[in-house]
Amino acid sequence: MKITRKDFLRVSGLGLLALAGKKAVRAVADRSIVRVASTPPPKPVRWGMAIDLQKCRKNDGCERCIKACDSTHNVPQFGDHAHEIKWIWKEPFNNVFPAAQTDYTRQFFGDLPVMLACNHCADPPCTGVCPVDATWRRDNGVVTIDFHRCIGCRYCMAACPYGARSFNWQDPRPAIATINPDFPTRTKGVVEKCNFCEERLAKGQGPACVESCEEKALVFGDLEQPDSEIRQLLRSRFAMRRKAELGTGPAVYYIV
Repeated sequence: MKITRKDFLRVSGLGLLALAGKKAVRAVADRSIVRVASTPPPKPVRWGMAIDLQKCRKNDGCERCIKACDSTHNVPQFGDHAHEIKWIWKEPFNNVFPAAQTDYTRQFFGDLPVMLACNHCADPPCTGVCPVDATWRRDNGVVTIDFHRCIGCRYCMAACPYGARSFNWQDPRPAIATINPDFPTRTKGVVEKCNFCEERLAKGQGPACVESCEEKALVFGDLEQPDSEIRQLLRSRFAMRRKAELGTGPAVYYIV
């Protein structure tokens, strides 16, 4: 088939147009890559808590933090120790830190009730044993639970060295005096625990326990930021963590 000069020019023009378009697309893509690469990555966040035991002891018997947590997260009150659900609870200092005692700390702290909760470990042993991935550690350090995915095997409870998880042996909803509609209730056969109020953190609010403490004994903040309040406190005062020798990396510190 013979090609005329007119056809040749038309085909050549289309080819050059397609080549120019391809180069233009590549240039735009290259600029986008440069623009994305030049955007600084978000700063890492790791939430943590410090509990000042000297401030906490000023109001002996205070349980505002526990009550605030329970009401916020619909924690049931069964009135039966065998079925107790604990997000925040208290135990004597001597039981919490048996290996850290001296005659002098025993005199000062003695049976002082110490607030306990999930430690939101850097390397949580509870998450690796879950067969359905119902519990995991978020990028911000919060160890969370998907209540709908939990099958109630309780492997996570056995793996947690802090006893920070509770199991619903019966339907918890009838044992909730006033249900908070902003937080889901659980069902029988589900494990639950402290979640560092991640639903409040998402709204820019602090944990309910921290905001309820009149003595300001609880300090919550970003452990990755050197200038955060919690980091300044940890630099200025001696702090302990529960069973830190296990290598789990607890994010809850106790200031003595």
